[in-house]
Amino acid sequence: MAPKFRDGDVVATLNGKWISYAHTVIAYTAFIGALVVGISLHYHKIVQNEHYGYPQEWFPSVSATIGDRYPERSVFMVFIAMTSGPRFALVTLWYILTRRPNSTLPKFVAGVGIFRTLTCGGWTYVTSTDDHDWHDIFMISYLVATLPWTLGVMALSPPNRTALKYRKIFAGSFFGTLVPLIYFFIQHKVHRVAGAYTTYAFFEWSLVLLDVAFDAVTLVEFANLEIVVRDIRGITRGTGHDAVVDTVLEKEKEKDVGRVFAKGFSWSEFFDAAADVYNGFTFWSMLTALGLCVWYFPLWHMGISGYEVMVMCTVSPFLLAIKPLRTLIVRNIRVVHLMSLSGLLAFLAKSPENRLFSAGFGVWMACLSWAATFYAERSQPHRLEARISAFCLGLIASSIAKFAFWTNNPVWPIMHGPNGGWNKLGLVLAALAILRSTRSTASLVVDLPAPGPTRGSSTALSLGLAGLFFAMHSLLSDSSTMILWVWEGYPVRGPLAVPHGAWTLITMGIGLVTGLFLPELAGSWFLYGVGSIGAAILTTSSHWFGYYGALALAFYVMAVAPVLISQAARYSPAKTFGVGFLIYNILVLAHVWVVAYAFVPGGPLMREHTDWVMTAMMLFIGCGVFSVVGKPKKPTIQKYKGKVHPAARKQRSYYMYILFGLELLAVAIAYLRFPSYNYTPYHPEEKAVTAGIWTIHFSLDNDMWSSEHRMRDVIKELELDVVGLLESDLQRIIMGNRDTTQFLAEDLGMYVDYGPGPNKHTWGSALLSKFPIVNSTHHLLPSPVGELAPAIHATLDMYGKLVDVFVFHSGQEEDPEDRRLQSEYLAKLMKETPRPAILLSYLVTKPLQGNYNTYVGEKSGMRDIDPSDWDRWCEYILYKGLKRTGYARVSRSTITDTEIQVGKFVVDQPEGSNDMIPEEQVPPGLRFPALFRGQGVRGHAYHVFNEPRYFA
Repeated sequence: MAPKFRDGDVVATLNGKWISYAHTVIAYTAFIGALVVGISLHYHKIVQNEHYGYPQEWFPSVSATIGDRYPERSVFMVFIAMTSGPRFALVTLWYILTRRPNSTLPKFVAGVGIFRTLTCGGWTYVTSTDDHDWHDIFMISYLVATLPWTLGVMALSPPNRTALKYRKIFAGSFFGTLVPLIYFFIQHKVHRVAGAYTTYAFFEWSLVLLDVAFDAVTLVEFANLEIVVRDIRGITRGTGHDAVVDTVLEKEKEKDVGRVFAKGFSWSEFFDAAADVYNGFTFWSMLTALGLCVWYFPLWHMGISGYEVMVMCTVSPFLLAIKPLRTLIVRNIRVVHLMSLSGLLAFLAKSPENRLFSAGFGVWMACLSWAATFYAERSQPHRLEARISAFCLGLIASSIAKFAFWTNNPVWPIMHGPNGGWNKLGLVLAALAILRSTRSTASLVVDLPAPGPTRGSSTALSLGLAGLFFAMHSLLSDSSTMILWVWEGYPVRGPLAVPHGAWTLITMGIGLVTGLFLPELAGSWFLYGVGSIGAAILTTSSHWFGYYGALALAFYVMAVAPVLISQAARYSPAKTFGVGFLIYNILVLAHVWVVAYAFVPGGPLMREHTDWVMTAMMLFIGCGVFSVVGKPKKPTIQKYKGKVHPAARKQRSYYMYILFGLELLAVAIAYLRFPSYNYTPYHPEEKAVTAGIWTIHFSLDNDMWSSEHRMRDVIKELELDVVGLLESDLQRIIMGNRDTTQFLAEDLGMYVDYGPGPNKHTWGSALLSKFPIVNSTHHLLPSPVGELAPAIHATLDMYGKLVDVFVFHSGQEEDPEDRRLQSEYLAKLMKETPRPAILLSYLVTKPLQGNYNTYVGEKSGMRDIDPSDWDRWCEYILYKGLKRTGYARVSRSTITDTEIQVGKFVVDQPEGSNDMIPEEQVPPGLRFPALFRGQGVRGHAYHVFNEPRYFA
């Protein structure tokens, strides 16, 4: 009979530390070997990048070293393939060392380890030269998986002080290195700073060394393991047929940090939490869409339309003051949630009116259902915390969705298939999420009170909720909103929407975790002071300093949210949520009146007073804090022997998993969306510049669909190298907190200057350019009576020559003195520039009359692109110091209410005359596209003259 397992002959033994040694040595050999070979054979080639070479750049990046050339690429591939064996063995040994009964975290970490190994093979053997997209997909997957691998290994680490110390050092250094890495990459990519890529390369190599070093620490634990090979069938004596490997390991005490994530993981409960969060996402998607749908009507009526009353749809929680109705709603909460999905169904309505009514009804039911849910769960604090977590995570998910879809939410009613909407998928998931998450409520006894005494003021809490909801909606519903508050033009001196939008999202997540785990701190006057200082800095400062204030405010708002909502749930929902949403609506209107003062009764009182709105927001939140601070400590979640109850802790962990996944998604989106900045104009051989001006009417077309995709198509087909966009500031609640320029710039491959930010109280001006923007300055022109007139003065590098481009929106026809002052201001600005210049503008004047003679002529030094075009009132293109070769007017189709005007210029040639010439005498590279002749395409055609005009 064959011997038993334990009695088999020991054939060989291997100390586990050699697995760590082998993995470390071979991995380092792969990278360092490629570096040595690359420097020896192709030094000047691998230090060269798209902007500079040796001597400005003198050290190669990792990607240039390992992926671009033979034989260093082959050296790396061979040794990294050899690394895979020890790597799989390392992951397996770590799992064996850390596995515990009923523990899921070791399996998860092992899975992540295997995933990282496979994706490493992906970006190694599919280089950026082979397939840039798949290389990036594998690379970002590897980097994203690094975070759960690092945290998981540290959570499972056996109690060894030496190992834990080095893991903290290497992990902290790794993630700390990411900050300067990103900074110097932006310096290289955006600012084109000589030598920045070399500095970036050093940080990139540091990441590689630290990544391998972190896994090398396993030799401390593995030194206590021995891999034993036993012959249990006598095969080494010629008598058996099978051999097995038995690994002997030590038992280590489980760490507390691992318990939260490891004990009794249940996929069913995870999907419950995910359904909850998706319900929160649905709520914020519908709420953020309501103002956008309302805005369409005053926009097209050019004044109060009557549809504005729909903003009051949020006050539905007042119905919960009626006890029988409250009981009915709470006991049928699933039905109420399902009825709210009319907000997602709204995209099926063809007419804007019906779409607004459907969206409004959805918001009415959503506010009602969420207020009833919070109230119903108040008797069980841990269930209430789960709902609040879902509500707040829903905001983060909504903001991430907008981050991924260029500031449009794909389930909004202004979206549909042709412009990138995911409405049907979003609707199906929402219905499934509601059916799952509403299977039960805390109790059928609707008015079961919350545990502990209820003291304080419901009125103060309603004010707190008003300030909280307004802050979440106006500042945090899009990751780029506060970034554009602090944007002041080129050169870049602050954050960019991509990638720094991910910073905002990560800060929001950290704030939420603080509010859940440290509610006493989150509800304290100390943290309120931090948030207030952040709000003040955001309102008054620009660039990085202003953004740091924005991050402080984002952190505070998300931290205080669980505290205020959980406290409000202890009172009548009509008194807290009903009144809270009513005051929130007043803040929303004030938030609009600061810029729309010319169109609303009493508007001048609020003119340009964003500071008042921000002050009111923080004072209202302070009222909520006042109602919380100093009150008897309320139970948050159940306690067990002085610690958080295991069931509550487990429930909380699922929401933390989801938050963690959302933040990883945000980082991945930031990486994938980072622009290439390798843009080229359409006809460089002619040194041609095609410039256009277009008033885009806030990116809502005649039928209330988002118009970015249609705008993209016509801009591309007209081959515009430079385009000025007016009525382009959408960063307000009523406009959806959007930024059209992000999509256009990334899709068309153009640099972008957003113009004066949303806190500058204009309707917006923006500049898109195929040419690098060397410098830009934002101006608010004199407007003593009417709306503010924004202008951008940008200096572009056109074929090595600096050319100034002005984008300008004049005041209204009703304010002649404003327009006169503005014409003198801008004429002086244009006259003073010694460089060639182009003005892309909205002037509100007749040709050859009035202010026209200030904009054109000696006062400005500018020439009209076509003085014979008498049929203009708003849009004008002026120029100086360039050869003007062509001019065209293109119909708008149904995108907006204003045509596109386009001019063609040649750099480094004299201005020329006003004599027109036939198209046959014009070089092909200077001709307008024939696509728009006759009937044109999709409603866009040359009109007024019915063809372009060309000049000698």
